[in-house]
Amino acid sequence: MSTNDTDTAERARTSDPKALAALLAPIRVQLVLAVLLQVVSAVASLVPFIAVAEIGRTLLAAGPIDEGRVWAVVVWAAGGLMVRFVTLTAAGGITHFADVQLQLQIRRRMAAHLATVPLGWFTDRSAGQVKKAVQDDVGAMHHLVGHALTDLAAAVVTPLVALGYLLWVDWRLALLTLVTVPLFVAVYAVMMRGYPEKMAQYTAALARINTAVVEFVQGIAVIKTFGQARRAHRRFRQATDDFADFFGAWATGMVRAEAVASALVAPPVMLLVVLGWGTWFTANGWVRPAEVLPFVLLGLGLTAPVLTLGYGANELRLARQAAGRVIALLDTPSIPEPTATRSPDGNRVVFDRVVFSYDGRTEVLADVDLVLEPGTVTALVGSSGSGKSTLASLLPRFHDVDSGVITLGGVDLRQIAGAELYRRVGFVFQQVQLVRASVRDNIALARPDATDEQIHAAARAAQIHDRILALPAGYDTVLGADGHLSGGEAQRVSIARALLADAPILVLDEATAFADPESEAAIQDALSTLIAGRTLLVIAHRLSTVVDADQIVVLDTGRVVERGRHADLVAIGGRYSQLWQAHERTGRWAPHTATVESLEVTR
Repeated sequence: MSTNDTDTAERARTSDPKALAALLAPIRVQLVLAVLLQVVSAVASLVPFIAVAEIGRTLLAAGPIDEGRVWAVVVWAAGGLMVRFVTLTAAGGITHFADVQLQLQIRRRMAAHLATVPLGWFTDRSAGQVKKAVQDDVGAMHHLVGHALTDLAAAVVTPLVALGYLLWVDWRLALLTLVTVPLFVAVYAVMMRGYPEKMAQYTAALARINTAVVEFVQGIAVIKTFGQARRAHRRFRQATDDFADFFGAWATGMVRAEAVASALVAPPVMLLVVLGWGTWFTANGWVRPAEVLPFVLLGLGLTAPVLTLGYGANELRLARQAAGRVIALLDTPSIPEPTATRSPDGNRVVFDRVVFSYDGRTEVLADVDLVLEPGTVTALVGSSGSGKSTLASLLPRFHDVDSGVITLGGVDLRQIAGAELYRRVGFVFQQVQLVRASVRDNIALARPDATDEQIHAAARAAQIHDRILALPAGYDTVLGADGHLSGGEAQRVSIARALLADAPILVLDEATAFADPESEAAIQDALSTLIAGRTLLVIAHRLSTVVDADQIVVLDTGRVVERGRHADLVAIGGRYSQLWQAHERTGRWAPHTATVESLEVTR
């Protein structure tokens, strides 16, 4: 599935209530039980107020006081308080335990599923996007599960039970008590008019501020060097001013409307309504003064849950959107594992009429034929967008081909078990990915059972052993927490990892493209050790680093247009010759070009 298709599916799921229901299914029984307990608690919470009202009516009634009835009502009030305490505590405990259970289950499912998706899926998404789904979106459902559902149940049941009691006391006065509710609904509806569009504008304005901040911070050195700090600040100020103007105008209208809506159902207003109607009814002899007391005690709380319903509905909407993103991630197609695996016979790699597209419509690679003989170096060259990285990513099966076949040792990659494939195919890319773990664990990712001697040997060969020993805890230093490495040092850790894995086939995205001269020298020395005797597929960004490759493959718009050795391709005067001439004109000769030349010496 393409990125666009995935995004479309995700947006569809955020509005699908079935997504949230599917995620909550494992704890449905606990939630139902908690809601029932909350309903009992809501009813029990009214018992003391009803008891006070009934005691008042009994004490104010004509004739002798019925003490037995008064004491019976007191017992009922005490019982109601006890029942409320027990059921409320039980409901809260059940929902919070259910929330912990749900988050654990979902995160385990997501972690297990992410281990099965194509590795190329991660290259289309930032770590922040994955973190948002795994951490933030799962956490966004906490308030719904732990609080909102039970709060919504109480917000519905409490006023209904209170209203039922007041209708029993006097249905006319009960209905008149609710006279401000239709006004509240009307004002609230006006306040929420156009809310989705305003929220979209709010998000866009906030994104513009974030973009301005990131651009300023990332480019601060260049900005100051060329004396453009004032101009950069001006762009940031403009973004913040635009946001302030928009949000101020929106918030002012919202605050005014919300103030009016809240005032219509506020307890003081409800008290005035109850006392006003009660005084009129009493003056006309329609009710006794004692019958107004229940409305004073319970009428104030009839409209209070209205705001809770609004907050609960918002929590439900946010949880539904989060659930949609979680389900979209869980629905990401896994890379198919073979039902019957086969073991490759040797390490010869063949691309046979390979076709691939990311979206199922636009071909990025078309009819690519390529052979990687064991122990040879093949360089992929071409302009940006020609398909070099895509072609290289198919060998470690970051994606599967749309048609054609890639074989390793005579076996289709799709028939090789994942663990077997990654024992044979390693990769080192420009963008280094180190996990938040010890240096030892980072190097031993491919071989967790490796001994310290083996790990140290790999680090020495990668020219990084001495730097690791200088870290606060040496090989036990947790990267990102206890110590940090520069880009070149992190690259050498990744090379040590590849050395320890000892895969016979290596995909190399020119690892020194952005390194400083000192780091580049160390990285090149480490690479010379790494590539010795291996089958190498290089994504070449600087042609000077691959002039001694056994085979140079020139890609143009996803097709192989030329192949051969450097001298032969230059002599032909074709596409490679043009690239080489452009390379010479720019003067982009690397200070160290030993990547392939060193291999000539060591193999």
